[in-house]
Amino acid sequence: MNNPATDKLVEAYNRMMERVRHALEEAEAKALPGIRHSIEKARETAVELEELSHDEAEKVAYYLKRDMQDAGRHLAETSHELGDWLRFDIDRIEDSLLEIFSRVADRTKVEWVELQRELEKDPPFHTGEITGPGTLYCGACNEALHFHHTARIPPCPKCHGTTFRRWPVEE
Repeated sequence: MNNPATDKLVEAYNRMMERVRHALEEAEAKALPGIRHSIEKARETAVELEELSHDEAEKVAYYLKRDMQDAGRHLAETSHELGDWLRFDIDRIEDSLLEIFSRVADRTKVEWVELQRELEKDPPFHTGEITGPGTLYCGACNEALHFHHTARIPPCPKCHGTTFRRWPVEE
């Protein structure tokens, strides 16, 4: 697995998440468009600042939309907390990342229906992609991979599978 501190797309995910949080704060005060627009703006900024190529920024924006859609759906459809969606002790996440992710996920709770039209109902996660905090389950063997910070998704340590889901297969 790549080192999160040196991975360009991991760093970009965190910067874009911070920009989304900032845009949402502005939106609350100025009634700006919601999360979808905020992600697009963060994507455009990453390209304008030459932090990422257009294609790289598209990938990171997709990863953010996917994670926010999934967290928002969970929060909207259940009475559970964000910690239940993450599926591990929320105290293990960096405080700053948790605060950003919590605020964005809470806002996304209201807007996930729009994003769902853009993404599959339960989008797959693949080795090499970026994901935020949470737990992914191997599509082949159901092994849990826990992410306490933004990171690239590695192959399954148990079976070397490369496709993952946010939810385990019920047995």
